[in-house]
Amino acid sequence: MELQAIPGVGTKTAESLAQLQDPQEAIENGNVAAVARAPGISQGRAARIVRAAIRKRHDDEREFLATPRAREVYQDIQELLQERTVTDYAAARLETLYPSASTSRIGEVRALSERAMERDPDQAVRRALGDVDPLERPGDIRVRDRCLATTDGETYASAREAIPELSVEVVDDSRDLAELARGYATVVALDDSFAGVDVDGDVRVEPDALQDPVSVVPERPLAFFAHNRERLLAAIAVHRAADLDAPCDLAALEAALDRLDAEGTPTGDDELERLQTAVDDLEAVVSEAESVANDRLRAAIEQQDVTIEGADLLSLVERGAGVDEVLSRELAAEYDDAVEAAREHVIETLSLRDVADVARRVVPDEPTFPVEREETVVSRLREELTTARDRRAERLKTELADDLAAMRGPAEQLVEAALELDVELAIARFGADFEATMPDLDGDGIAIEGGRSPLLDVAFDAVDPVDYEVDGVRLLSGVNSGGKTSTLDLLALVVILAHMGLPVPAERARVGRIDALHYHAKTQGTLDAGAFESTLRSFGELVTEAASDGETLVLVDELESITEPGASAKIMAGILEALAERDQTAVFVSHLAREIRATADREIGVDGIQALGLEDGELQVDRTPRTDTLARSTPELIVEKLADDDDHGNGSGDFYARLLGKFE
Repeated sequence: MELQAIPGVGTKTAESLAQLQDPQEAIENGNVAAVARAPGISQGRAARIVRAAIRKRHDDEREFLATPRAREVYQDIQELLQERTVTDYAAARLETLYPSASTSRIGEVRALSERAMERDPDQAVRRALGDVDPLERPGDIRVRDRCLATTDGETYASAREAIPELSVEVVDDSRDLAELARGYATVVALDDSFAGVDVDGDVRVEPDALQDPVSVVPERPLAFFAHNRERLLAAIAVHRAADLDAPCDLAALEAALDRLDAEGTPTGDDELERLQTAVDDLEAVVSEAESVANDRLRAAIEQQDVTIEGADLLSLVERGAGVDEVLSRELAAEYDDAVEAAREHVIETLSLRDVADVARRVVPDEPTFPVEREETVVSRLREELTTARDRRAERLKTELADDLAAMRGPAEQLVEAALELDVELAIARFGADFEATMPDLDGDGIAIEGGRSPLLDVAFDAVDPVDYEVDGVRLLSGVNSGGKTSTLDLLALVVILAHMGLPVPAERARVGRIDALHYHAKTQGTLDAGAFESTLRSFGELVTEAASDGETLVLVDELESITEPGASAKIMAGILEALAERDQTAVFVSHLAREIRATADREIGVDGIQALGLEDGELQVDRTPRTDTLARSTPELIVEKLADDDDHGNGSGDFYARLLGKFE
């Protein structure tokens, strides 16, 4: 699929996605984490791109959720799912799940759900998931101890693009190359013409370096693993806790990460640590060595009487001799001992036996007091130690980078698998918390057994189970607060979840294929003329669409509130007749079921949520709608109670009995 063929992906987004190793594969697999690694693409944006691509792939561009209330129920479902995630990734990934009329799309997600329902949402796994995040690109890397060199302008441009971490220099000849070698620890020449050239310094001729950047810049993979070290260790912990099949050797990856610090520097190498310590501490140790020598000489001078013959003193003065010559003549042995102690202090403290010849010259042989370092020798020693450290570090980096570079793909898969596990565990927890089951997708209409809505403002365990089967158009009657609206919500919930490919909160459920859900919530108050006309137009469009555009489920809650009861009954009767003529499925909740049925030109089925009576002033209700039953209203129940009351001694019982007869 071409990137710009995905709805919502423009030129800039496509250019950003193109920087991924294989953006088409990432999008095709619904890999939100991989898509989010593109520059400037957030997890939420990645989820929307993946969702749009899924729709495109399944030729599924029609909107299933046709009304605001239908979309609200979908958002409620998303919240229930996302509340059960641990990672932000899983919450974003769940947004790629949507209700669809596409059989292939529903099948994809059903496979995910069935796999998820086998998972155990163990607390240890969830704790491990708490530290997992999608892998990130490290910030820009800049390596200053190496450079690339070329004589060719085209190669120069290619090198800057392929290896932006290094400086690229244009040289004319070997003399320019030698000059570069004096300023860089390593120079990588990209031209064959430099092969065999003898230049002081670390100069490598590698014409194929641009094809293998890791060999030149091992910092690249090291920076990636260092930046993502904690994420990778967390993913390892998840795989172990959940006993997942890993795409790589977990112990080997963990060992490699243990050899890397947060800055991307190899650790655990004694020689590198020695050289780093020597470079860092050289200045301080040389100062200490000066103090060692001077303290020894001062003690020697204080403890020894120096006698000089008059003629010798005169001779020394005439020659302009100073204390240095006096030391050389009178305290030569003591001076030698002091200098040797200073030299040994530098060598032993910094472990410099390998460069002892240079280290010994840090303190000069010529007698002087106070003893002072030889600054040029200190600079040379610092340079040699720094070069040795950098070369050692580069070699270790190259070795470790070779190991880690081969693990990058599996490491990405490792984290992605952990994040996807969180998605599955969220579905598993949803299924467990709401005792959900996978619905059958066949036949016509909807059949629910033991369904309970998690959208009610009561604990799920306290929700009464509902059995309800709908095929064709039905009126749903019942007392106020008897559960009519919650039954509509349950129908919408089951239908949306089934068409998302997810489990539904019921003991059993069967859902016929539906192309669009129109759920109209209860209108608050009577509509003015303009709003009333608009509402009628929307139902006119609904009936027209239902006539030509697949299977539609229509759920309507108390449409009678839009206008006067008499007119409402006629309008609803007409809408139901039109939907019935087109073999659509619809449930209209109404207190005017008797009037609608009397007005309609064809038989309209009426189901009732039956009130069982009043007990201590509380309404007792059977929440399961009874088929072909017109439910009694709350006023009827109250009148019935009064008519049955034997305590009335003034003949009012006859009055209540006559009132009750009006309900028949």
